[in-house]
Amino acid sequence: MLPLRIIPRYRLLLQYDIRPETYESYYEYVVKEFVPAMQDMGLPMVAVWQTVYGDYPARQVDFVADNLKTMNEVLQSDRWQNLETRLIAFTHNYSRKLVHYRDGFQF
Repeated sequence: MLPLRIIPRYRLLLQYDIRPETYESYYEYVVKEFVPAMQDMGLPMVAVWQTVYGDYPARQVDFVADNLKTMNEVLQSDRWQNLETRLIAFTHNYSRKLVHYRDGFQF
């Protein structure tokens, strides 16, 4: 299968802290289920950021889409609701934001 090629126009930012007691389960879920499911729905992951200074969530994961229709379809789907609910169980201080894409770090 060829890699997905898109021109990013929108970015979904997921920010959170990982609950220390769930690290192992969190990583297994994100690597084996969450990220592959997001890509399968048309939102490839483009960045993972770790905050080491300041009063911000420790983790930010970014997914992109080339059009708003795809992004909205994903965010309104039952599959997304289930994926997000499971992700939230491993985290605290969770938030998500949809922004227009630009290169580099966005928050």
